[in-house]
Amino acid sequence: MLEERKFSKNGMNLKARSHIEMTVHCRLSRDFFIRDVLQVAPELIGKILVIRSKGNSIQRYMITETEAYRGAEDKACHASKGRTERTEVMYHEGGKIYVYFVYGMYWMLNFVAGEKNIPQAALIRGIEGFHGPGKLTKAICIDKSFYGEDLVTSNRIWVEDAELKVTVKTSTRIGINYAGETWKNKPWRFFICPQTP
Repeated sequence: MLEERKFSKNGMNLKARSHIEMTVHCRLSRDFFIRDVLQVAPELIGKILVIRSKGNSIQRYMITETEAYRGAEDKACHASKGRTERTEVMYHEGGKIYVYFVYGMYWMLNFVAGEKNIPQAALIRGIEGFHGPGKLTKAICIDKSFYGEDLVTSNRIWVEDAELKVTVKTSTRIGINYAGETWKNKPWRFFICPQTP
């Protein structure tokens, strides 16, 4: 059975099929990810996150919300504390996965962006059917084993371009008051309009 969600607002005409549709689209290449995160993060909206489960089933979810974290100068970015064992993968070329654990409960899923040694990442905050970075990682079984995984070559997680036309809205990032006025007010949160539930 095929589910459809239809959105129409501000001239947008989008039919976003749910993850149960198994249509194969073009996988994103390295070139997509090695650009500046302020290009990568908004352009991830409307792309399809693909997960292959341990049982070998494949699920597809449209990405609906991201946030950009841009380099050591960005006080909201983990790289602002320097190059550490935890942040090492952020210094690799774009297309790698950066995951970290928060609140003793949730793994946060990030896609590294940019060139090597320029630490940037896009936090995946929402996918179709799951709003919130912790909820989505629990739903699709993201854990520490995904740290450093390559989205370009992995056979269990990757991103596809379904060529959906979406309207992307921006706002300030969530939960980063610690970063100070300049950085907490950057409009580096990106989300589909209207957001999926």
